[in-house]
Amino acid sequence: MIVRLRCLLVVAGVAIAGSFACAANAKTVKTDTITVNPAQAPDGPGIPASDVPSLTGPGGQVAEPSAGDGVPGGLSHGDAPEVLYDLSRLPPPVARMHAQMLEAAEGADFNRLRMVLESNEMPPTLSLTESGDPIQFLKDSSGDPDGLEILGILADTLSAGFIHVDAGTPQEMYIWPYFARYPLHRLTPQQKVEMYRLITSADFAEMEAYGVWLFYRVGIGKDGTLHYFVAGE
Repeated sequence: MIVRLRCLLVVAGVAIAGSFACAANAKTVKTDTITVNPAQAPDGPGIPASDVPSLTGPGGQVAEPSAGDGVPGGLSHGDAPEVLYDLSRLPPPVARMHAQMLEAAEGADFNRLRMVLESNEMPPTLSLTESGDPIQFLKDSSGDPDGLEILGILADTLSAGFIHVDAGTPQEMYIWPYFARYPLHRLTPQQKVEMYRLITSADFAEMEAYGVWLFYRVGIGKDGTLHYFVAGE
């Protein structure tokens, strides 16, 4: 199934289908059909429960992401999480993982990316289902036969603003892009312009209706462990 983002989510026994249209120059990715139960989301390393889509359907209540502790020097709007851009504020292990992944993505170097993934403390989550060999899975997830599109998505994701969440807990993490934990209905026009570098307006309309971010995001723990590069399939 090839669309920029097409998902079939089964949440608490209720099937919710979301089909995201592609603009003329939109990226395409292949995603899976999965069953998601937020109550079973991991509490430790991996994808935080708040990052697993929990949908009420269009017109339902919009879920408010947790603000986390944040780091001074970013942008914030009310009780929304603080948005950060200054990479010098990252702990050294986080900055190192971020730089290694970005270098591999921008260099179109899957061998380098494999080294980064294999040096990780644990296999990162690349799919909410089994993914097998990580590099082959990423290539298969790409809309082009060489897998370069997925590297472009990774590079764009890591170049976006980020947030620091759950400080002082086992789930403490730095997440790119910040939209993954930001109230979508509170985005300013300037933030939406930034967001449209990652997704299309048709994607956003669908996500806004459900109140969750469903495109790719990266989560890196404070110790530099890459926990996930995954789409909210």
